[in-house]
Amino acid sequence: MAEVFNKKKSLGQNFLTSDKIPIRIAEACGADKTCGVIEIGPGMGILTKQLALRVAKVVAIEIDDELIPILAERFADADNVKVINEDVLKCDISAIIKEEFSGLDVAVCANLPYYITTPIIMALLEGNYGFKSITIMIQKEVAERLCAKAGSPTYGAVTAAVNYYASVKKQFVVGAANFSPKPKVDSAVITITPYEDKPVKPQNEGLFFKVLKAAFATRRKTLVNSLSTAFSTISKGDIQRIVSACHSPTVRGEELSVAELAKISDEINKLIYTTEERQ
Repeated sequence: MAEVFNKKKSLGQNFLTSDKIPIRIAEACGADKTCGVIEIGPGMGILTKQLALRVAKVVAIEIDDELIPILAERFADADNVKVINEDVLKCDISAIIKEEFSGLDVAVCANLPYYITTPIIMALLEGNYGFKSITIMIQKEVAERLCAKAGSPTYGAVTAAVNYYASVKKQFVVGAANFSPKPKVDSAVITITPYEDKPVKPQNEGLFFKVLKAAFATRRKTLVNSLSTAFSTISKGDIQRIVSACHSPTVRGEELSVAELAKISDEINKLIYTTEERQ
């Protein structure tokens, strides 16, 4: 089937050609007969097949309507596979979980297109759907970024944001030769495990993300300067006092962990709250 299907560059379609890789991804997912799996972008169904052998039910969400009849034919006799022709960023995930996975733990498994990796990951985490795990194959460089520690060259805003919601584990690397068409870079499989109870709890989540965004806006700037730009109504002296109380006054945003960013966010929140009370 893969030979007669015209892959679409606009959808970032790179299909796996190795039977071994889907087996490893399905095993890394860790889901079993007590679980249901939402698969994003099943393509030709090579991973779908392996998931269906292991879990109670697979709901595969495919945006490309030309693939739907191919998938329907391939899984016509599989009573635990359902294919939905939708954009995962627009469909009602909560409704799918409620209607399709009653009584089951739910995991996500996917070979994500490189161009839309971060929006999908953040949508899955921000939705607070209670996923058991999210096992995805993404560009190797992005995988390394998501697994990076504070202070490393690859640590960035998306790293901190994902680590606020979940822990991240790198599983294995998948070479470009395992895909058709062959991409220019290698991929890697990671598992993101959402926290049932977040270890870091900022007083004001919206403000925390504003601090996070500002901290990584300009990597060469100190955190004091970055925050002074983002919070123009707060004096630079107050910003410097807050940062100095939590860390070195010359620290840069990329050196701080999620917990340290939350501590600074809480101090800014207190300052804003106190200032408003006085007015």
